[in-house]
Amino acid sequence: MKFDVRYANHPDDSKGYDTAQLRRHYHIANVFEQDEICLTYSHQDRIIAGGVMPVEKDLVLESCKELAAPYFLARRELGVINVGGDGVMVLDGVAYDVKHRDGIYVGMGTKEVVFKSLDKANPAKFYLNSCPAHKTYPTVLIPMDKARYNHLGSQETVNERILRQYIHPAVCESCQLSMGMTALLPGNVWNTMPSHTHERRMEVYFYFEVAPDQAVFHMMGQGKETRHIVMHNEEAVISPSWSIHSGVGTANYTFIWGMCGENQDFDDMDGIPTSELL
Repeated sequence: MKFDVRYANHPDDSKGYDTAQLRRHYHIANVFEQDEICLTYSHQDRIIAGGVMPVEKDLVLESCKELAAPYFLARRELGVINVGGDGVMVLDGVAYDVKHRDGIYVGMGTKEVVFKSLDKANPAKFYLNSCPAHKTYPTVLIPMDKARYNHLGSQETVNERILRQYIHPAVCESCQLSMGMTALLPGNVWNTMPSHTHERRMEVYFYFEVAPDQAVFHMMGQGKETRHIVMHNEEAVISPSWSIHSGVGTANYTFIWGMCGENQDFDDMDGIPTSELL
């Protein structure tokens, strides 16, 4: 297992970052590697984000020195959305079919977590978020059609999109983790506009279905001190609670968002009018 640690910082620090420094602190390049578990641990609310791509062998999620726990979910909960071929997760001996774009919530206390692909020619790609938990909630398989469906935006503002909430109080219980997927419709490129922050929780975005010759410009920073990070396919970016997290692509794309912090109120945002962004 590859385990990268990122430390939290003050918003004033990022004002002086150049492109390389912004990417070193916030950008996650290697989400998926064949037959590897690649995780990034952020001290922003202690979220873990990463990917699992089993091809030639099954992969087991284990603890590590940084967690100082007997097993990975001893004090954590886990959310997973599969963006690859059909796969299986085995949780304490119980197998769950996690097909393309299906999700699953795994409660604290689950000791055995195994990831499998059904076809190595089209391997599963399990994207995951994990955060500290205080209580055990039941494990729930969440097929894509069971996620909470929202049709948002408009073609006039080039942000028409389908938002699906997988780990959300209306779908399943969790301690603090929220997780979902947003797909921009063809001809639409903007996400999360008007911009907002939420001091009560941080967020990670994972961008995928970005064509090889396209990119997404992820906006971050405080509303009057914005920066951008260029994102390519299957890359993630950490957004501290003080930062906006909007983006614009050179073509449409899809992204998975994951949040943890004080609450799970999806609409609890501190909006920033677009006219006031600097």
